[in-house]
Amino acid sequence: MDERTVITALLWIALGLGTGFWMVRRGHDHRWVYLAVLLGPLFVPIAVERVRNRPIVVGDHPVPVPNGGLRVLVGYDGSPESRDAVAAAERLFGSSASTLVLAQVVSYDAAEDESHADVDDARHGLAEAVAALGAPGAAFEVLAGPPAETLCKLAYEQDMDLLVVGRRGRGLSQRVLGSVAERVVKDARLPVLVVHVPGAQPGLQGRKTRGVAV
Repeated sequence: MDERTVITALLWIALGLGTGFWMVRRGHDHRWVYLAVLLGPLFVPIAVERVRNRPIVVGDHPVPVPNGGLRVLVGYDGSPESRDAVAAAERLFGSSASTLVLAQVVSYDAAEDESHADVDDARHGLAEAVAALGAPGAAFEVLAGPPAETLCKLAYEQDMDLLVVGRRGRGLSQRVLGSVAERVVKDARLPVLVVHVPGAQPGLQGRKTRGVAV
């Protein structure tokens, strides 16, 4: 294999990887990356055609309308970090919040899947989490799109007073795709509470973020 062939192959893979990860960051399933690597530059028009510009609401669970009290939105996906975020929101605001909404963001591909498996799993998990809260103002919503952008958009459009998210560790996916919590802090137009609970230590621990001390 000569040098030109090697360079061409590397460029092919690099372009595919870049396009695939761009799709994932725009709210699509990570499995697109495998196809992107295989197709290389041929995948670019596919990605451009499929990527959407706006998050969408999946299902019919309307967020309670504003009634003058504190409105809190919590990003939830069933992970330990998101459960910590829910626990912190309940602990800090459960008695004072008139509205406490748990929102899960799935990929566009999951929303379009005819089996609705991922969407149904999200609804089931959210319903259980809301039932466990037992708060009269608790509700849930399933959306599709880029997680951080979608949560920020819902919070702004529904006139939320606070957005609560959990923070995960710095794994490979975080370095490549970016941290949802950090993106939310950067883009949100409302106060953000980032909850970080180290597994080896009990109780809520905190870190400082831009304009927010957790």
